[in-house]
Amino acid sequence: MTPRPWGLLARFDRPAELVGAAERAREAGYRRLDAYSPFPIEGLSDALGLRPTRLPLLVFAGGAVGGLAGFGLQVWAMAVDYPLVVDGKPFVSWPSFVPVTFELTVLCAALTTVLGLFALSGLPRPHHPVFGADGFERASRDGFFLAIEAADPLFDANETRDLLTTLGAREVADVAE
Repeated sequence: MTPRPWGLLARFDRPAELVGAAERAREAGYRRLDAYSPFPIEGLSDALGLRPTRLPLLVFAGGAVGGLAGFGLQVWAMAVDYPLVVDGKPFVSWPSFVPVTFELTVLCAALTTVLGLFALSGLPRPHHPVFGADGFERASRDGFFLAIEAADPLFDANETRDLLTTLGAREVADVAE
């Protein structure tokens, strides 16, 4: 049984070539693109057309929920469940609630960060089709790769291969699922 094609993977020699190829592939109309390199490359996310992440909004919401939960728990415990007069202080003495409120804010924001990062990036993903492509192990050393998925509406194996070759790819490999 022949495996289904996942897409094409093109290798470039330099980061600037990868960014240029990503920009021109987007200009050609391709939208299902991804790039792999051994280090972050400035401008690559813009060239790929990646949207800004929603993680900061999630972290803020997690921190707000944690802070409100911490403050609310203390108000409920001190003023509703077991009101106790200590030295004539009011039941809701907010300055004494600050440490617990702060700690729960930080804890919930940190947990939301970790869980949101995993959820938004699709992790854990123990296997990806490009891992089996010939030469892809160079992506962690000195290789710069641009992948175009077969799920892209404009994808045609021959035309896409020709485009990647004209963009300066050193080699273009088929990637199977």
